Amino acid sequence: MEILKIDPTDNISLPLFANRISCGFPSPADDYVEGLLNLNEKLIPRPSSTFLIKAEGDSMNGVGIYEGDLLIVDKSITAAHNQIVVAIINSEFTIKRLVFRFPKTFLQPENPKYKPIEITPEMDFHVWGVVTFTIHGFLKRATK
Repeated sequence: MEILKIDPTDNISLPLFANRISCGFPSPADDYVEGLLNLNEKLIPRPSSTFLIKAEGDSMNGVGIYEGDLLIVDKSITAAHNQIVVAIINSEFTIKRLVFRFPKTFLQPENPKYKPIEITPEMDFHVWGVVTFTIHGFLKRATK
């Protein structure tokens, strides 16, 4: 698993267009720029505890996380029921939904091909961070 650290000194600002663009029937184009949108402010409120991780595999396809997607993960957030987390089980990283069904804890995949992982006392388990955003298709576009 590739983990990238966020550089809080990077200022990622992109033009924000005033008009919305239709996903249906095309509309006349208007290229008026309303201002700049700072992606760090919107996506990375705590840069010192935020990391980027490339997703691997298909166990989370049901929630729109696909092979090669870029995940923004915040280690400072305390994981809660039903959140998508990066967890470590016996020294192995995995991305799953954290589910509490008292008195048990599970890591739930979002693909019916895979079964939930019940967390038992014998396992070396902890939540590494909480997935806050997904940038879909990152690897596919970056490698073409």
